Amino acid sequence: MTRLVLATHNAGKVTELRQILADVGVEAELLGMDSFPEVADVVETGVTFAANALLKAHAVAQATQLPAIADDSGLAVDVLGGSPGVFSARWAGRHGDDLLNLQLLLAQLGDVPDEHRRAHFACAAALALPDGTEQVWHGTMPGYLIREPRGAGGFGYDPIFVPDEPEGNTLSSAEITPEQKNAISHRGQAFRSLAADLPKFLNT
Repeated sequence: MTRLVLATHNAGKVTELRQILADVGVEAELLGMDSFPEVADVVETGVTFAANALLKAHAVAQATQLPAIADDSGLAVDVLGGSPGVFSARWAGRHGDDLLNLQLLLAQLGDVPDEHRRAHFACAAALALPDGTEQVWHGTMPGYLIREPRGAGGFGYDPIFVPDEPEGNTLSSAEITPEQKNAISHRGQAFRSLAADLPKFLNT
């Protein structure tokens, strides 16, 4: 069975991709970075989601000599010209401080009317092979931003983001179930597209 590496220490993300691979009939053993403690984390210096995903995928493919998958994602707000974008996780200046990031974004949008609070989550998922072969798939989840956080699920900006799907939805991404979110999410879309194309890369 082919071995693949997903460039993450997030066990939930590994489980999600394993299920997607199984759903499309890809027989492969998917490993997370916890299986390779000797491999250093990759610094994300790209200015696009695709660039960051490719940086991680190529670095891990070279370090492990296995096909590697990586993703990068974030929130793009229309009136902010697509920001926070690749800086979503460190918008308030400190990487991974979800609450501060969310509070800063709400403050910046404080005087923006509801009809101009459109936004979308975007994801780029990259595959890199040890020989340098690469491919990127994309996914988006459109919606709008509310003024107060709602819901205890999700992470990041989920409590202030209401997806457009399903039609007529008024729940934030933090109020829907993980299964509902995965079915419409930007990362789910990108990973499903990658999984569907994966056999042609593994058979070359």
